[in-house]
Amino acid sequence: MINDRLAALTDYPFGRLASLLEGIEPPSGIAPLIMSIGEPQHPYPALVAETLAAHAHLWGKYPPTPGPPDFRAAVAAWLTRRYALPDGMIDADRHVLSCAGTREALFTVALLAVPERIAGQKPAVLMPDPFYQVYAGAAVLAGAEPIFVAANPETGFLPDFAALPRAILERTALAYLCTPANPQGTVADRDYLRDLLALARAEDFILAIDACYGDIYTGAPPAGIFEVCAEDGGDMSQVIAFHSLSKRSNVPGLRSGFVAGDADLMTDYARLRSYSGGASPLPVTAVATALWNEESHVEESRALYQRKFAIAERTFAGKCGFYRPAGGFYLWLDVGDGEAATRRLWAEAGVKVMPGGYLSRGSYAAENITSGAGQAPGAPYIRIALVHDIEVTESALRRMAEVL
Repeated sequence: MINDRLAALTDYPFGRLASLLEGIEPPSGIAPLIMSIGEPQHPYPALVAETLAAHAHLWGKYPPTPGPPDFRAAVAAWLTRRYALPDGMIDADRHVLSCAGTREALFTVALLAVPERIAGQKPAVLMPDPFYQVYAGAAVLAGAEPIFVAANPETGFLPDFAALPRAILERTALAYLCTPANPQGTVADRDYLRDLLALARAEDFILAIDACYGDIYTGAPPAGIFEVCAEDGGDMSQVIAFHSLSKRSNVPGLRSGFVAGDADLMTDYARLRSYSGGASPLPVTAVATALWNEESHVEESRALYQRKFAIAERTFAGKCGFYRPAGGFYLWLDVGDGEAATRRLWAEAGVKVMPGGYLSRGSYAAENITSGAGQAPGAPYIRIALVHDIEVTESALRRMAEVL
């Protein structure tokens, strides 16, 4: 006896990728390279090991679910600096919660947001297509219908939620938006965020902003949802934002992030999380506190990504629909058939990438897809994670260009 909603989930992308490449061997004499997963390999600052060791005595204590006060104060101060918010707009005690990486928090927010019924109907959860698989899994297991909204070249790689039929918007409980986007690297500007927030309030749904790539960008710093809230007198109602150290500080194994937003939602979310857990250990939050207070390592890492995008531009300019993304660390290349290209790249170049179709709608709720008929938006693409050092990245991109 198990939850029958599990049957509605597709296999996770990395499991599907393993099946796709089963039986294919990379070329001999070439060291295989994994560029299918967004796992930063840049150096992390020395303070990580130093702070962890200095707080080793705290392994013997249960961590508070909301996070310790100094962690939440560091987060509130960082948000205020990063988004030039008015002093006091972010209250560390009322607006911030710790989480063990944002993956679990992005999942459990659906348990917070989705009621049994909305006006007698099954609730809907909106998300861009392509999308982070956790969004769809959270919607399904919370008892909602995932609604996939195309984020393709025709829409500027951002979903047009406002264009959805009234019948869907009226039963929407939650909308996810990732900015900078995974996988396309698109950044939602203030006007887009302002319009989306207005839609959420008009239709009475919660807006979940996944900003895990918010400190990795190639031009101007990406806008944030709290900047828009600040324009409205600091009103954060119906808004929850998610930030992580995995990408920002190159510590995916630390499993530390935070959620921030609407004080009433944070109160309910804290109550939910007291049951679901997900608290970060105190030595981990000590490291996280230090990292949120330190910016030079982020600037150095961002400069490395910019160098790698420059290499990618030299390699792929004018090919495979290449463009230099505004944020994040992925290439999103149009190769016609993402699965076929992935197999060839592994077999001929020894580089493992992610087929874009595995990040797209797949087999979820096919009869209710809003992305349009025919091919899923991600199917023609591959996603390449530029997470390795400069030399390795340049060699891999050159081999890939020869194959593609």
